[in-house]
Amino acid sequence: MSTEEGPPAPRHSHARGGTLQGAARAPHRAIATVCLSGTLEDKITAAAAAGFDGIEVFEPDLVASPWSPAELAARCADLGLSIDLYQPFRDLDSTDPDRFARNLRRAERKFDVMAALGVDTVLVCSSVSPDAVADADRLAGQLATAAARAGERGLRIAYEALAWGRHVSTWERSWDAVRRAGSPALGLCLDSFHVLSRGGDPAGFAAVPGEKLFFLQLADAPRLAMDVLQWSRHHRLFPGQGTFDLPGFVAAVLATGYTGPLSLEVFNDVYRQADPTRTAVDAMRSLQWLGEALALRDPASGPTPPPAAPALSGWSFTELGVDGVSGPRAAEVLAALGFTHTGQHRSKPVQLWEQGGARVLLNASVVRPAATGVASVAALGLESADPGRSAARAEAMSAPVLPRTRGAAEAELSAVAAPDGTQVFFTRTVPDGWPADFLPTGEPARPGTGITAVDHVGLTQPFDSFDEAGLFYRAVLGLEPQEVTELAAPFGLVRTRAVTDPGRAVRLALSAATLRRGDWAPGVPEPQYVALTTADLVDTAARLRAAGAPLLPLPANYADDLEARFDLPADVLAAVRQHGLMYEEDGAGGYLHLATEVLGDRVFFEVVQRLGGYDGYGTADAPVRMSAHRRRRQAAVVPTALD
Repeated sequence: MSTEEGPPAPRHSHARGGTLQGAARAPHRAIATVCLSGTLEDKITAAAAAGFDGIEVFEPDLVASPWSPAELAARCADLGLSIDLYQPFRDLDSTDPDRFARNLRRAERKFDVMAALGVDTVLVCSSVSPDAVADADRLAGQLATAAARAGERGLRIAYEALAWGRHVSTWERSWDAVRRAGSPALGLCLDSFHVLSRGGDPAGFAAVPGEKLFFLQLADAPRLAMDVLQWSRHHRLFPGQGTFDLPGFVAAVLATGYTGPLSLEVFNDVYRQADPTRTAVDAMRSLQWLGEALALRDPASGPTPPPAAPALSGWSFTELGVDGVSGPRAAEVLAALGFTHTGQHRSKPVQLWEQGGARVLLNASVVRPAATGVASVAALGLESADPGRSAARAEAMSAPVLPRTRGAAEAELSAVAAPDGTQVFFTRTVPDGWPADFLPTGEPARPGTGITAVDHVGLTQPFDSFDEAGLFYRAVLGLEPQEVTELAAPFGLVRTRAVTDPGRAVRLALSAATLRRGDWAPGVPEPQYVALTTADLVDTAARLRAAGAPLLPLPANYADDLEARFDLPADVLAAVRQHGLMYEEDGAGGYLHLATEVLGDRVFFEVVQRLGGYDGYGTADAPVRMSAHRRRRQAAVVPTALD
């Protein structure tokens, strides 16, 4: 059902919304060039293509550019971008009068640059220098002096408290300095990271007049126990990707009467080496998600939000892309799992296999002939209460609907591309819906093995896409990201995160290696799996073994350890040893699961049984399964593409 066409370039409107004034006007969305990889030319092109209204110019980007400030201003104007901030100016204040005088001369030169850029606001960070001013009145006096010079030229200074500033490290201290200075050309820059990383309370913003808030910078972040400078420099995220309450933070700023840009300033090692065009789309999506969250808090705070994500009620199908080698093998394994080949697509080389409510498609048109023996999860079909509205929301969240060929009398299906390339279809499984595209094969139903549905799908994400994927599924599909965990796998640390709907009808288990690998790599690179559910895994495992399903053998040490740690029934322990069952539990219940061998180079099936209120994914057993998969592939006497 998926196609070979790659996702088209994002389509965006470049209508400019101006400020946040008025419920009918879109916010002015900006991004700091430091967020993006590449040269300054790459960065502004990517920002414009993603639909941003403006940029913050990070001074090192300008210094490294062959463009003069005036040429940059002209290029931005051609792209429809405003320049909203020039930054950063560091270590302005000083207890050494001579050094402070030199800093003022340096500021005057930067004012010249700003005039050529056509930007009226410069970001001044609180000082980290050993000679930083500690006395509040003296600091205010120096800021007022610099602001007076800026004001004479029609410019403004936005003063920001760095979370690691020597004497000014909280927004309250920066506001005290601005208030004492009393200069109309001096105001605050509030940065969500610097405030929230130190546990600051945005409720206090109510004491600041809106006209004294000159600029707002936004970044999310995971909760980490580490030095705040290192946390800031390497681990910031776009809104909606971390744990900060960005909607609450921005709502508190807007309540002051702030009417300036919503601007992203995110330092992140991944973003600084990833494709800037893709990162910029991810960044825009984060602001779209944030805008919706603000509108839900206060409908009068901005423009009408996009269509709400329709409820998802489960999996209509999971689709494997196969070829002439992996396809027959996958069909053989599905038959052993108890599936029946019930349908053949009218116009495409796609097979429909069914058992209970579980449907798997084998699509022989996805993988190109050169990739002999490869199988992969190519597409996910999700049951949507309103597929058309799901597609409209995806478009509104910078996920354009993919073009696809459609034969006569075939269902109209909309799909979007997830960050890892997996196509996500919005469907309704009704008699005249997508199943009508398949002609019955007439094959008699095979004896089932107790499999009733798809429990979840596990997808390894590219190194650069883990956080992007979490935001994609959150913003586009309305799934909620769960806690990020890390596990020590045989080939390095692996980060995992589930995204689910509230009723757990749709579950995705996302994972990624925390570092790029070199030549030494696992036998199963970037594994993917489809987890099928049963009400009695012990019975199902016996049926699978009898049917010849290629169940993954596990070492006896694993079964011995389970017996020591848990009081499992004798029949369960026997099945663990005989069929390679795995087990873990939490305070709410337990989880029995098994895995098949790998089909192709990365895909396998799991069969799972949830006991009680267990809500996890067997993550603790993943290292055992990974090691077993590698051993199985190495043990082949005559290696092939399927071993």
